[in-house]
Amino acid sequence: MTFVQIIDCRTSRYEDMNRLMDDWVAATEGKRTATHAIVGKDRAQDGHYVEIVEFPSHEAAVRNSQLPETDRIFAEMAALCDGVPAFTDLDVVRDEQLNKATARRFFDEVARDGDLGLIDELFTSDYRDHDFGKEEPDSDGPDALRSDVKRWRKAFDLGFTFQSQIAEGDELATRWTWRAVHQGDFMGHHPTEPDQQEVVMKGTTIHRFRDGKIAEGWWFYDLMGLLRQLEEGPPA
Repeated sequence: MTFVQIIDCRTSRYEDMNRLMDDWVAATEGKRTATHAIVGKDRAQDGHYVEIVEFPSHEAAVRNSQLPETDRIFAEMAALCDGVPAFTDLDVVRDEQLNKATARRFFDEVARDGDLGLIDELFTSDYRDHDFGKEEPDSDGPDALRSDVKRWRKAFDLGFTFQSQIAEGDELATRWTWRAVHQGDFMGHHPTEPDQQEVVMKGTTIHRFRDGKIAEGWWFYDLMGLLRQLEEGPPA
């Protein structure tokens, strides 16, 4: 279970504290278990700062606290604070990345199930697409995306499984595996009969979000591997 530690402190020497945190990051390279750290400054109270540090688990946080570098830096940091810093330890019971859910809706409900009406709900009106498997990779607008989805769905009965989704800022990377049955013409390759050919392709899609909608997309996938499978045909 993901574990989060919140450190609440007041100081008039934040620049010195910031340098200490940089020192800790450098000193614990290859040893620390913290995966993410955010520092926020209170807009209403001058000198009030909150640091949020994320760990894979409580056990990982304990190992991190036992590093000699952590103990030394914390003692120096506490000396910069006006009073003793307050700690809050939290087990994360819900972690929902809303952009991840939107991307999954596209892959599951639009690309797989064919609900093309959802495109206008999930994508901005000025959506920009970059599909490096196409002869002209750049296209503009939801209608161009709608046309691409129709083209793929006409050629394949398809579905996605997800290996990982990584979000940073307004961008989200989804690493996926695409499994499909070849059912229509695709780049000069015709479906086999009577046996339908099953094919597999791996790829990664990066989406940039704006106000909760997908504003830009970059597609990277193993098109050459897919074409080789189609050329070889189904197993004998």
